[in-house]
Amino acid sequence: MSLIQKIKKFLNWTNESKPEYNLNTELYQQLQSFRLPLIAVVLMMLFGTLGYVVIANFSLIDGIYQAGMTFTTVGFTEVAPISTAGRLFTITFILMGFGVFTFSMGLVIEVLKKGALTKVIKERNMLYKIARLKNHFVICYHNLYTIELTRQFRENHIPFVVIDSREDLPELAETYKYPYFIVDEPHTQNAMLKTHLSSAKGLITLSPNIADNIALIASVRLYEKELGRVKPYFIMTNSENDDDTQKLKKLGANSVVSPSKLVAQRLSAVSVRPDMENMLEQFLYKKDSPIDIEEIKVPELSWLRFKRLKETHLRDITNADVVGIRDQNNKFTPMPKGDTLIGTGSKLLVIGTAESIRATKKLIFSKHKPEEFKYV
Repeated sequence: MSLIQKIKKFLNWTNESKPEYNLNTELYQQLQSFRLPLIAVVLMMLFGTLGYVVIANFSLIDGIYQAGMTFTTVGFTEVAPISTAGRLFTITFILMGFGVFTFSMGLVIEVLKKGALTKVIKERNMLYKIARLKNHFVICYHNLYTIELTRQFRENHIPFVVIDSREDLPELAETYKYPYFIVDEPHTQNAMLKTHLSSAKGLITLSPNIADNIALIASVRLYEKELGRVKPYFIMTNSENDDDTQKLKKLGANSVVSPSKLVAQRLSAVSVRPDMENMLEQFLYKKDSPIDIEEIKVPELSWLRFKRLKETHLRDITNADVVGIRDQNNKFTPMPKGDTLIGTGSKLLVIGTAESIRATKKLIFSKHKPEEFKYV
């Protein structure tokens, strides 16, 4: 790889950084309005040059130079003495040039006043920025949940793109500090190309209408099959009741959050244990928290398979706690007892420090017995 290629790769000037959606057609359509003024200016220059060559006997270069100075009303002196006929031609040429200039400026100002050209240019620049993202989240629909979620993502340096069809999204993006955003219908093919979904980690749809969330989940899963993606998208959404939650999960959502249920659970927990009110904020949701939580899938070759939880001694070895187990049928058991069996395809919800969770992963993915491990 040459030095120039290395510099281009470092600056993301490679072909991989090009957006998947091309706005050149829209840009050319907006620039079509400039063709007539440009043609008028060229014709005026041609008319003036020929006039000075024929009437004033100027050379071709002198004729172009004199026509340019006259048309732009610079005010320099003539290249050579001009006859009376040449002066009359100059007056006519100035008046015609003023008319063409006024007409051309009127068209340019009208195009810029509509704002469509500026909008296309800004969106095109945004697409190039989004094309550089990797493992980002696409957040669909702007609302109160989006505002809070994007704030958390920014604090934890998680890349994201917000997409919504509302026309005031650019102003909202500036207010709520969305670095990347797209104005479009989230469930369309164009939206998936514009948000660079092919390189995304997952999608979060936060529409209050379940039909919108269903359409998005189905569209993304179909797009996933078209791409032949090895690792499926992680799709999250929201719902208002348990029936909608089950529907969304059956359609392909990995995680469905019910705001009303979460609020009820929080209020119930606080009413029973007021002293535990800020535990989650202090230990789990802060980006610099020493406590972390992660779901770890037990591989087929792991020594943990078909063992009871108390037989693994995970707490003694890694200093991490298993606070939940999800079996292969997606049945979740919170705070499992020691007699709980770890079956094939089980997922352990582990809580502890980042260091202890890394040690737990190492232990779970090993074929060796726990006696051969020491806490790292």
